[in-house]
Amino acid sequence: MTNHHRTGPSRPGSVVLDLGEGVGALIVDAPPERCGDEIEISASGDFWSGGRRTHSLVRERRTAAGVSYAAVYPGLPAAEYTVWLDEHTPAGTVTVPAGQAARFRLTPGE
Repeated sequence: MTNHHRTGPSRPGSVVLDLGEGVGALIVDAPPERCGDEIEISASGDFWSGGRRTHSLVRERRTAAGVSYAAVYPGLPAAEYTVWLDEHTPAGTVTVPAGQAARFRLTPGE
């Protein structure tokens, strides 16, 4: 998506990941220039059939390890997901396993 939002950094501990039986989470790491952009994902297979997408905002994330930029998708059904650069261009796919958080990295220029 091309929508760009101005937001402050997320606070430490402000994201809760719902992980468990049949449920995982996805963290899309992004370059700093994507801060404020909405990144869309869609699931493969039966879930969200018809190409339905959801999105999350790339935010600055401050932790003890330093500063990073990421969009977070908590509470996703375990499945394979496509991460979208824009309406028509996939960046790639990632598998979200049950009970775990998966990561996908957007590279600069994507």
